[in-house]
Amino acid sequence: MSKYIGPKCKLCRREGDKLMLKGERCSTAKCAIVKRNYPPGLHGPKGRARQSGYNMQIREKQKAKRIYNLMEKQFNLSFERAIKQKGEVGENLMKILETRLDNVIYRLGFASSRAQARVLTNHGHFRVNDIKVNIPSFNVKTGDIIKIRQSSRKSKSFANLSEKLKKVEIPGWLNLDIKDLSAKVLHQPAKENFESKINSQMIVEFYSK
Repeated sequence: MSKYIGPKCKLCRREGDKLMLKGERCSTAKCAIVKRNYPPGLHGPKGRARQSGYNMQIREKQKAKRIYNLMEKQFNLSFERAIKQKGEVGENLMKILETRLDNVIYRLGFASSRAQARVLTNHGHFRVNDIKVNIPSFNVKTGDIIKIRQSSRKSKSFANLSEKLKKVEIPGWLNLDIKDLSAKVLHQPAKENFESKINSQMIVEFYSK
C-alpha cells in the first residue's frame, strides 16, 4: 500500500473522530470534524450507514493505523510482534505502538503531531541514551533517556519549545525535564496510558477472522 498523500482531515471525517493528525489545528474551530461532522464523499451529508460487526472492527483497525501514522504493512508487523509476546495481545499491541519513538516524541510535546515527530526523528534530531536514533519505529524501554540533540535546539522546529511544554499533559510513564529538554521512560505504559480512542479488543477480533 502506498503512502496516503490526500487531505488528512478526510481521514478524521471517515472515522468520525478527531485523530489529531494536524496538531494544534485539530483543537480549533477550523477542525473538519467541527465544521463537517459527516463522512467525505457525495453521500456523506446523508449520515453514516448502519455498520456490521466486521465493518466496526476494520474501522477500528484503520483508526489505530491512522492515529499512529502507520502504513498497512507496518501495522501488521506490529500485530505479529504482539502475538509473539506473553500476555494479552491487545495490550501488547498498544504497548508497542505507544513506545514507538515517534509517538513518545509526540507525547512529550516535542512535536505537535505524530507525523511531525516522524519527520523530526528521521532527520536525526533526537538521542536515546546519548546515541542518535533516526528510526521512528524504535521502541523505547524502561530507563531510556530521550534528548533533543544539542545542535538541533536552535532549529525553528523547536522555537519557544520550553514555553509550549508547560502546557503539555505528559503521561505518567514518562518524566520530562523542561530545562534540559530531556525525558526518561519510568516504566512501560499501562492500560490507562493507552490511546483512549482505540478499542484494541476489536482489532484483535478483526485479525482473528
